[in-house]
Amino acid sequence: MNLIMLGAPGAGKGTQAQILSDKYGIPTISTGAIIRSAIKNGTPTGVMAKTFIDKGELVPDEVVIGIIKERLSESDCENGFILDGFPRTIPQAEALDNLGIKIDKVLDIEVDDSLIINRLSGRRECPKCGATYHVVNNPSKSGDVCERCSSPLTTRADDNPETIKSRLNVYHSQTEPLIEYYKKKGNLAVAEGEGSLEATTDAIIKVLEG
Repeated sequence: MNLIMLGAPGAGKGTQAQILSDKYGIPTISTGAIIRSAIKNGTPTGVMAKTFIDKGELVPDEVVIGIIKERLSESDCENGFILDGFPRTIPQAEALDNLGIKIDKVLDIEVDDSLIINRLSGRRECPKCGATYHVVNNPSKSGDVCERCSSPLTTRADDNPETIKSRLNVYHSQTEPLIEYYKKKGNLAVAEGEGSLEATTDAIIKVLEG
C-alpha cells in the first residue's frame, strides 16, 4: 500500500503512521526526517538542501521532491510506504504525480481546530528517533523518555497556542485544498480523528480496508 497522510497539525498523523507502519510492515517517510538523513548521508540532493538550510531558507520543492524520489527508490519501499508531511501543497502533489508514483490511498484525519489546540500542548516527541507521544492520549510507557531509544522526550517550540493557530491557518490555506484534489482522483479516504487513539486507529483501518 502506498499511502499519503493528510490532516492538520496535531491531528495525529505521526502517531497513526507509526501504527500503520507496524501493522502493514511498510516504512513511514517523514519529510523532515528524510531531509536530515539525506544531509547526514551526503547525497547530492542532501548537499543541495543543506545549502538552503544553512542560509535559513526553506528547502525548495524541487529539492524536497528529489530527496523523496531517492528515498522511495530504496528497497524497503518495494511493498509500500506512508508519506507523512508531503505533499503539503497542490504543486507538490502534481510533482509527485509527475514522478509516476502510484498512490493507493490518501488518508485525511479530520479533527476540529479547538481540539487540536488543546491536544498539541500535551504533545511530546523524541529528538533522536522521531517517535511521537502525548501526555494524555499516548503517553510513553517509559515515562518522560522514549520507549524506542530511551532518549529524553521534548516539547516542540512551536506547540504554544498562538503558534498553533498560525500553523492551522497555513494548513487551511495551503494544504487543505489537497483534500479536494485527491477526492477528484478518487483515492481519498476520510477518518474521524476526535476520539481515542484506539478509536481513530479503528476508523482508519476501516476506511483503508473497507
